[in-house]
Amino acid sequence: MNLDPDVFRLLSRAAAAISAPLHAAIVRQGPIAIPLPSHVLVADRLFVEVINQQISTRAALAIWARIEIVAAERGIAPRELFVPGEEATLRGCGVSGNKVRALMAIRDAEAAGERCEALALMPHADRTAALCRIRGVGPWTADMIGIFHFQDPDIWPGGDVAAVGTLRQLSGREDHVAVAAAFSPYRSILARYMWMSRDADKEAVT
Repeated sequence: MNLDPDVFRLLSRAAAAISAPLHAAIVRQGPIAIPLPSHVLVADRLFVEVINQQISTRAALAIWARIEIVAAERGIAPRELFVPGEEATLRGCGVSGNKVRALMAIRDAEAAGERCEALALMPHADRTAALCRIRGVGPWTADMIGIFHFQDPDIWPGGDVAAVGTLRQLSGREDHVAVAAAFSPYRSILARYMWMSRDADKEAVT
């Protein structure tokens, strides 16, 4: 679905009060599309985000593609590889040892009751605390789950290098938390604009 025009106007006004480049970046994108969550189960989204941690998008996609190929060859879902005994298979796909253990910990947590329904009802801070009890899941991953899976509109991912760096560049200010606060209660939408602006600039260079 597309962003509500009233929300877009609010974001545009907030950006205009901060800097001309930030305002121009948001206006250039227009009311962006907000895709529906790509996974039914929170664990399935967590698996993807663990692979995404601390590596480039291209590398993460390549690793996940190799996992999907192995799973398809066996006629199983990727999550069925995240069990003891498949460590060598996952390492062969490019998954680090720490991430292998994290993937398995997510499956264990799911089996122990960390279900999507319970997490969906929690405020983001409480959800983050619950998710961070799972090995290999930290605040950045919890923010990504909140933004993309639960579609919480007001999360500023302060640990995301791309979002923070783009906001600093466009706003001309170092205190990204204070700048993002001006966009509450739509800081998640601001983050989406920052990612899209960064991607657009990279495409322009290439």
